[in-house]
Amino acid sequence: MIYSMTGYGKSVLQLPTKKITIELKSLNSKNLDLNARMPSIYREKELTIRKLLADKLVRGKIDFSIYVEATAEDTSTQINTPVVKQYMKQLQEVVNSDDLELLKMAVRFPDALNTVREEIDENEWKTIEKEINTATKDLVNHRLNEGKVLEEDFKKRIHSIENILEQVIAMDPERVEGVRERLKKGVEELREKYDENRFEQELVYYIEKFDITEEKVRLKNHLNYFSESMNSKDSNGKKLGFISQEMGREINTIGSKSNYAPMQQLVVQMKDELEKIKEQLLNVL
Repeated sequence: MIYSMTGYGKSVLQLPTKKITIELKSLNSKNLDLNARMPSIYREKELTIRKLLADKLVRGKIDFSIYVEATAEDTSTQINTPVVKQYMKQLQEVVNSDDLELLKMAVRFPDALNTVREEIDENEWKTIEKEINTATKDLVNHRLNEGKVLEEDFKKRIHSIENILEQVIAMDPERVEGVRERLKKGVEELREKYDENRFEQELVYYIEKFDITEEKVRLKNHLNYFSESMNSKDSNGKKLGFISQEMGREINTIGSKSNYAPMQQLVVQMKDELEKIKEQLLNVL
Protein backbone atom coordinates (compact mmCIF):
# COMPACT_ATOMS: atom_id res chain seq x y z
CA MET A 1 0.00 0.00 0.00
CA ILE A 2 1.37 3.39 -0.97
CA TYR A 3 0.45 6.79 0.44
CA SER A 4 1.42 10.02 -1.25
CA MET A 5 2.71 12.85 0.91
CA THR A 6 0.54 15.27 -1.06
CA GLY A 7 -2.95 15.78 0.33
CA TYR A 8 -5.65 18.14 1.57
CA GLY A 9 -8.13 17.84 4.41
CA LYS A 10 -10.85 20.15 5.66
CA SER A 11 -13.59 20.21 8.28
CA VAL A 12 -16.09 22.92 9.24
CA LEU A 13 -17.67 23.18 12.70
CA GLN A 14 -20.64 25.45 13.44
CA LEU A 15 -20.89 26.51 17.09
CA PRO A 16 -23.59 28.79 18.60
CA THR A 17 -21.49 31.96 18.31
CA LYS A 18 -18.84 31.11 15.72
CA LYS A 19 -17.87 29.00 12.75
CA ILE A 20 -14.57 27.13 12.94
CA THR A 21 -12.81 25.93 9.80
CA ILE A 22 -9.92 23.47 10.06
CA GLU A 23 -7.61 23.03 7.06
CA LEU A 24 -4.67 20.68 6.46
CA LYS A 25 -2.34 20.79 3.47
CA SER A 26 0.52 18.35 2.93
CA LEU A 27 3.51 18.31 0.56
CA ASN A 28 6.56 16.08 0.32
CA SER A 29 9.42 16.41 2.82
CA LYS A 30 12.12 14.09 4.16
CA ASN A 31 10.87 14.61 7.72
CA LEU A 32 7.83 16.02 9.50
CA ASP A 33 7.77 19.79 8.99
CA LEU A 34 4.65 21.15 10.68
CA ASN A 35 3.51 24.77 10.48
CA ALA A 36 0.50 25.59 12.70
CA ARG A 37 -1.61 28.76 12.45
CA MET A 38 -4.40 29.38 14.93
CA PRO A 39 -6.01 32.10 17.09
CA SER A 40 -4.14 32.87 20.33
CA ILE A 41 -6.92 31.31 22.44
CA TYR A 42 -5.97 27.85 21.11
CA ARG A 43 -2.18 28.27 21.40
CA GLU A 44 -2.02 26.33 24.67
CA LYS A 45 -3.28 23.28 22.74
CA GLU A 46 -0.59 23.49 20.04
CA LEU A 47 1.57 20.69 21.48
CA THR A 48 -1.48 18.41 21.66
CA ILE A 49 -2.29 19.20 18.04
CA ARG A 50 1.30 18.60 16.92
CA LYS A 51 1.42 15.19 18.63
CA LEU A 52 -1.91 14.19 17.09
CA LEU A 53 -0.79 15.19 13.58
CA ALA A 54 2.66 13.59 13.97
CA ASP A 55 1.07 10.26 14.95
CA LYS A 56 -1.37 10.26 12.05
CA LEU A 57 0.66 11.88 9.24
CA VAL A 58 4.20 10.61 10.03
CA ARG A 59 6.09 12.99 7.73
CA GLY A 60 5.69 15.65 5.09
CA LYS A 61 5.51 19.45 4.99
CA ILE A 62 2.22 20.05 6.81
CA ASP A 63 0.32 23.35 6.97
CA PHE A 64 -2.34 23.27 9.71
CA SER A 65 -4.79 26.16 10.15
CA ILE A 66 -7.74 26.98 12.39
CA TYR A 67 -9.93 29.86 11.20
CA VAL A 68 -12.60 31.34 13.48
CA GLU A 69 -15.49 33.44 12.15
CA ALA A 70 -17.87 35.10 14.64
CA THR A 71 -21.52 34.47 13.74
CA ALA A 72 -23.17 36.20 16.72
CA GLU A 73 -22.65 39.20 18.96
CA ASP A 74 -19.78 37.99 21.04
CA THR A 75 -16.88 40.22 22.00
CA SER A 76 -14.17 40.04 24.63
CA THR A 77 -13.65 43.84 24.55
CA GLN A 78 -15.68 46.08 26.89
CA ILE A 79 -15.83 49.82 27.50
CA ASN A 80 -14.29 50.89 30.82
CA THR A 81 -17.18 53.28 31.61
CA PRO A 82 -15.80 54.99 34.77
CA VAL A 83 -12.47 55.75 33.07
CA VAL A 84 -14.15 57.08 29.91
CA LYS A 85 -16.42 59.37 31.95
CA GLN A 86 -13.45 60.70 33.87
CA TYR A 87 -11.60 61.40 30.60
CA MET A 88 -14.67 63.25 29.25
CA LYS A 89 -14.94 65.36 32.42
CA GLN A 90 -11.29 66.38 32.17
CA LEU A 91 -11.59 67.11 28.45
CA GLN A 92 -14.62 69.31 29.13
CA GLU A 93 -12.40 71.57 31.18
CA VAL A 94 -9.91 71.84 28.32
CA VAL A 95 -12.09 72.10 25.19
CA ASN A 96 -15.58 73.37 24.59
CA SER A 97 -17.27 70.54 22.67
CA ASP A 98 -20.36 68.36 22.73
CA ASP A 99 -20.47 64.94 24.44
CA LEU A 100 -20.13 62.98 21.16
CA GLU A 101 -16.85 64.65 20.26
CA LEU A 102 -15.58 64.24 23.81
CA LEU A 103 -16.47 60.52 23.70
CA LYS A 104 -14.58 60.07 20.44
CA MET A 105 -11.48 61.53 22.04
CA ALA A 106 -11.88 59.71 25.36
CA VAL A 107 -12.04 56.20 23.92
CA ARG A 108 -8.63 56.73 22.31
CA PHE A 109 -6.91 57.17 25.66
CA PRO A 110 -5.21 54.32 27.62
CA ASP A 111 -7.45 51.95 29.62
CA ALA A 112 -10.63 53.24 27.94
CA LEU A 113 -11.27 49.71 26.69
CA ASN A 114 -10.83 46.48 28.60
CA THR A 115 -10.01 43.27 26.75
CA VAL A 116 -10.93 40.18 28.68
CA ARG A 117 -8.69 37.20 27.89
CA GLU A 118 -10.81 34.33 26.62
CA GLU A 119 -10.39 30.92 28.21
CA ILE A 120 -10.86 27.67 26.33
CA ASP A 121 -14.09 25.89 27.06
CA GLU A 122 -12.99 22.26 27.45
CA ASN A 123 -16.26 20.87 26.10
CA GLU A 124 -15.90 23.13 23.07
CA TRP A 125 -12.30 21.99 22.64
CA LYS A 126 -13.30 18.31 22.64
CA THR A 127 -15.66 19.08 19.76
CA ILE A 128 -12.90 20.96 17.91
CA GLU A 129 -10.47 18.07 18.49
CA LYS A 130 -12.95 15.67 16.88
CA GLU A 131 -13.08 17.94 13.83
CA ILE A 132 -9.27 18.03 13.69
CA ASN A 133 -9.37 14.22 13.56
CA THR A 134 -11.99 14.42 10.80
CA ALA A 135 -9.83 16.80 8.74
CA THR A 136 -6.81 14.55 9.32
CA LYS A 137 -8.72 11.48 8.09
CA ASP A 138 -9.79 13.49 5.04
CA LEU A 139 -6.15 14.28 4.28
CA VAL A 140 -5.08 10.64 4.82
CA ASN A 141 -7.79 9.47 2.37
CA HIS A 142 -6.56 12.04 -0.12
CA ARG A 143 -3.01 10.71 0.33
CA LEU A 144 -4.25 7.16 -0.23
CA ASN A 145 -6.00 8.08 -3.48
CA GLU A 146 -2.89 9.90 -4.70
CA GLY A 147 -0.84 6.87 -3.65
CA LYS A 148 -2.95 4.54 -5.80
CA VAL A 149 -2.11 6.65 -8.84
CA LEU A 150 1.61 6.50 -7.97
CA GLU A 151 1.41 2.74 -7.41
CA GLU A 152 -0.06 2.15 -10.86
CA ASP A 153 2.72 4.25 -12.39
CA PHE A 154 5.40 2.29 -10.47
CA LYS A 155 3.92 -1.05 -11.58
CA LYS A 156 3.95 0.09 -15.19
CA ARG A 157 7.58 1.23 -15.03
CA ILE A 158 8.80 -1.82 -13.08
CA HIS A 159 7.12 -4.02 -15.71
CA SER A 160 8.85 -1.99 -18.42
CA ILE A 161 12.28 -2.50 -16.79
CA GLU A 162 11.53 -6.23 -16.45
CA ASN A 163 10.71 -6.46 -20.17
CA ILE A 164 13.89 -4.59 -21.12
CA LEU A 165 15.92 -6.84 -18.79
CA GLU A 166 14.51 -9.88 -20.59
CA GLN A 167 15.77 -8.36 -23.85
CA VAL A 168 19.18 -7.87 -22.24
CA ILE A 169 19.22 -11.53 -21.12
CA ALA A 170 18.21 -12.71 -24.60
CA MET A 171 20.88 -10.52 -26.19
CA ASP A 172 23.72 -11.59 -23.90
CA PRO A 173 24.87 -14.71 -25.87
CA GLU A 174 24.96 -12.59 -29.02
CA ARG A 175 27.01 -9.95 -27.16
CA VAL A 176 29.53 -12.53 -25.89
CA GLU A 177 29.90 -14.02 -29.34
CA GLY A 178 30.38 -10.54 -30.77
CA VAL A 179 33.17 -9.83 -28.28
CA ARG A 180 34.78 -13.17 -29.13
CA GLU A 181 34.68 -12.46 -32.88
CA ARG A 182 36.10 -8.93 -32.48
CA LEU A 183 39.01 -10.17 -30.43
CA LYS A 184 39.72 -13.06 -32.79
CA LYS A 185 39.59 -10.75 -35.78
CA GLY A 186 41.90 -8.31 -34.03
CA VAL A 187 44.46 -11.01 -33.33
CA GLU A 188 44.28 -12.39 -36.88
CA GLU A 189 44.87 -8.91 -38.31
CA LEU A 190 48.20 -8.85 -36.50
CA ARG A 191 49.25 -11.60 -38.94
CA GLU A 192 51.13 -13.29 -36.15
CA LYS A 193 51.04 -16.93 -35.18
CA TYR A 194 49.39 -17.50 -31.84
CA ASP A 195 48.65 -20.39 -29.54
CA GLU A 196 44.98 -21.34 -29.95
CA ASN A 197 44.77 -22.76 -26.41
CA ARG A 198 46.41 -19.72 -24.87
CA PHE A 199 44.12 -17.48 -26.89
CA GLU A 200 41.04 -19.34 -25.59
CA GLN A 201 42.29 -19.04 -22.00
CA GLU A 202 42.86 -15.31 -22.37
CA LEU A 203 39.49 -14.94 -24.11
CA VAL A 204 37.66 -16.71 -21.28
CA TYR A 205 39.41 -14.48 -18.74
CA TYR A 206 38.53 -11.36 -20.74
CA ILE A 207 34.89 -12.34 -21.21
CA GLU A 208 34.56 -13.18 -17.50
CA LYS A 209 35.52 -9.58 -16.71
CA PHE A 210 32.52 -8.48 -18.76
CA ASP A 211 30.17 -11.16 -17.48
CA ILE A 212 26.87 -9.64 -16.28
CA THR A 213 25.18 -12.79 -14.95
CA GLU A 214 25.26 -11.65 -11.31
CA GLU A 215 24.00 -8.17 -12.18
CA LYS A 216 21.07 -9.60 -14.14
CA VAL A 217 20.09 -11.87 -11.23
CA ARG A 218 20.43 -9.10 -8.62
CA LEU A 219 18.46 -6.61 -10.72
CA LYS A 220 15.64 -9.14 -11.16
CA ASN A 221 15.62 -9.73 -7.38
CA HIS A 222 15.50 -5.96 -6.71
CA LEU A 223 12.57 -5.56 -9.11
CA ASN A 224 10.67 -8.33 -7.31
CA TYR A 225 11.52 -6.85 -3.91
CA PHE A 226 10.27 -3.43 -5.01
CA SER A 227 6.93 -4.94 -6.08
CA GLU A 228 6.62 -6.90 -2.82
CA SER A 229 7.37 -3.79 -0.75
CA MET A 230 4.62 -1.85 -2.54
CA ASN A 231 2.15 -4.50 -1.37
CA SER A 232 3.14 -4.28 2.31
CA LYS A 233 0.68 -2.89 4.88
CA ASP A 234 2.66 0.27 5.52
CA SER A 235 3.75 2.90 3.04
CA ASN A 236 7.55 3.17 3.15
CA GLY A 237 8.89 5.59 0.58
CA LYS A 238 12.38 5.57 2.12
CA LYS A 239 12.65 1.78 1.78
CA LEU A 240 11.50 1.94 -1.85
CA GLY A 241 14.08 4.68 -2.38
CA PHE A 242 16.88 2.42 -1.08
CA ILE A 243 15.74 -0.42 -3.36
CA SER A 244 15.67 1.92 -6.37
CA GLN A 245 19.27 2.94 -5.58
CA GLU A 246 20.32 -0.72 -5.66
CA MET A 247 18.47 -1.17 -8.95
CA GLY A 248 20.38 1.80 -10.36
CA ARG A 249 23.68 0.31 -9.23
CA GLU A 250 23.03 -2.94 -11.11
CA ILE A 251 21.79 -1.16 -14.24
CA ASN A 252 24.90 1.06 -14.31
CA THR A 253 27.20 -1.95 -13.91
CA ILE A 254 25.45 -3.76 -16.77
CA GLY A 255 25.97 -0.65 -18.90
CA SER A 256 29.67 -0.34 -18.05
CA LYS A 257 30.35 -4.06 -18.61
CA SER A 258 28.24 -4.61 -21.70
CA ASN A 259 30.75 -3.26 -24.24
CA TYR A 260 28.00 -3.72 -26.83
CA ALA A 261 26.07 -0.82 -28.38
CA PRO A 262 22.65 -2.53 -28.74
CA MET A 263 22.74 -3.57 -25.07
CA GLN A 264 23.84 -0.11 -23.96
CA GLN A 265 20.79 1.30 -25.72
CA LEU A 266 18.60 -1.01 -23.63
CA VAL A 267 20.46 0.12 -20.50
CA VAL A 268 19.64 3.75 -21.35
CA GLN A 269 15.94 2.80 -21.56
CA MET A 270 16.10 1.12 -18.14
CA LYS A 271 17.82 4.18 -16.66
CA ASP A 272 15.12 6.44 -18.07
CA GLU A 273 12.35 4.36 -16.46
CA LEU A 274 14.22 4.20 -13.16
CA GLU A 275 14.76 7.98 -13.05
CA LYS A 276 11.01 8.50 -13.42
CA ILE A 277 10.44 6.07 -10.53
CA LYS A 278 12.95 7.97 -8.35
CA GLU A 279 11.28 11.30 -9.11
CA GLN A 280 7.89 9.97 -8.05
CA LEU A 281 9.32 8.29 -4.93
CA LEU A 282 10.02 11.77 -3.52
CA ASN A 283 6.24 12.06 -3.07
CA VAL A 284 5.76 8.70 -1.32
CA LEU A 285 5.21 8.63 2.44
